[in-house]
Amino acid sequence: MNAVVVQLTRRGLLGRKRAVLLVLLPLALLLLATLVRWASGGAADAAVNLVDGFGLGTLLPLTCLLIGTGVIGTEIDDGSIVYLLAKPMPRRTILLSKLAVAWAAALVFAALPVVLAVIITAADPGELALAYGTTAALAALAYTAVFVALSVVSRNAVIIGLLYALLWETILGGFVPGIKNASIRQWALTAAEAVLGERGENLGVVSAVSLPAGLGLLAAVTVLAVVLAIRRLQTLPLTSGD
Repeated sequence: MNAVVVQLTRRGLLGRKRAVLLVLLPLALLLLATLVRWASGGAADAAVNLVDGFGLGTLLPLTCLLIGTGVIGTEIDDGSIVYLLAKPMPRRTILLSKLAVAWAAALVFAALPVVLAVIITAADPGELALAYGTTAALAALAYTAVFVALSVVSRNAVIIGLLYALLWETILGGFVPGIKNASIRQWALTAAEAVLGERGENLGVVSAVSLPAGLGLLAAVTVLAVVLAIRRLQTLPLTSGD
């Protein structure tokens, strides 16, 4: 990684208007968690419904989309990426530096709020916080890698990402049995299922795939996304028009 690229990426991500959304989305989840705690009295199933539905289903992919497209997509769109690519630095280093910033931001703004929501909502959050924290972290890493790759590959990354996050992952991936097998959310949920064990079955925390399959698919998608992004960045021409 390159410290200068990391610093520039951090400033660019947190200095734009999208930084407001990065704060508002987690705040919305925490506000809902407070309301649910007041209404349910700390019931574990209420925490599961909130976190599994809004936390993992909506907040996490949307936040990762904002971050993944923000660390490099805006520079490609306005053409300023050419000044960075012209530097005597391997493009692999540039991509990995930006990805490191994206992953750190995703853990803070996407995964951490899920854990806090569990702590606020559930009266006994111990196992639930660990289970959903692990799930959220795994999903955040995979989502962010996919969205960074999408930003490098397509100028319409935000639109495609929104369709994917809201339609495939949230709606279809949450209810259609066949699509559940090809959902990052469901793959990551295997970690929560493993941590909770029998309690998870009672609370409805059940993934569509097995733990080895889920973790293997998450790793494969993340690695493929990173490789694709690096390869595409290496072939990106040094012209602002492209």
